[in-house]
Amino acid sequence: MSDIETITEPIVEPIIHVTPNALAKILELRSNEENPDELGLRIEVTGVRGAEFSYDLAFERLAACEPDDVRHDQGGLPLVVPADSVERLLGATLDLPSNPDQGGLVLRNPNRPEIPRLGDPIELTGSVEDKVRQLLDQQVNPAIAAHGGYAAVQKVEGSAAYITMGGGCQGCAMSALTLREGIESAILGSIPEITEVIDTTDHSSGENPFY
Repeated sequence: MSDIETITEPIVEPIIHVTPNALAKILELRSNEENPDELGLRIEVTGVRGAEFSYDLAFERLAACEPDDVRHDQGGLPLVVPADSVERLLGATLDLPSNPDQGGLVLRNPNRPEIPRLGDPIELTGSVEDKVRQLLDQQVNPAIAAHGGYAAVQKVEGSAAYITMGGGCQGCAMSALTLREGIESAILGSIPEITEVIDTTDHSSGENPFY
């Protein structure tokens, strides 16, 4: 990895490409923060869920970055990637969803975990809603508890599961990505009766716990 430099000297080529539409949205979100020019977008691989990586995105003060973090500026937005996430994010693209009614951001990553899943499969029983609740309680919520957050099933209608996030996840501008990349893939991969996961979280309320 000799071509990757630390945050003290931005790398020539970005690890992650941010599309113009996503860049405009992120800069808009950052402008609502205190001292926005001091903030960068930190993108980190936090684990593995199913056959995909799970991610955490948050605005972070550049002065608080770790010495071995890797930074690249795109269109006035500093992107910060922890050293141990660099290889797993090389070539990824951060974009807006193709459906304009779908909030949040989409991280399209060509890289996949070497191990498709962690731990033993969870045995899910009962109704479809019971299975979704068991999956959230036993697999999803322990993963997001570090941020003081939790996910809960509101209802299941047909093949759609309606999920809401609370605690530290509520009010986080990036939590829609966490939901889509983590919770959705876990539910769809474990419960074949569910083909759609809908985020019902009121992200306009609550305080962002990350920055």
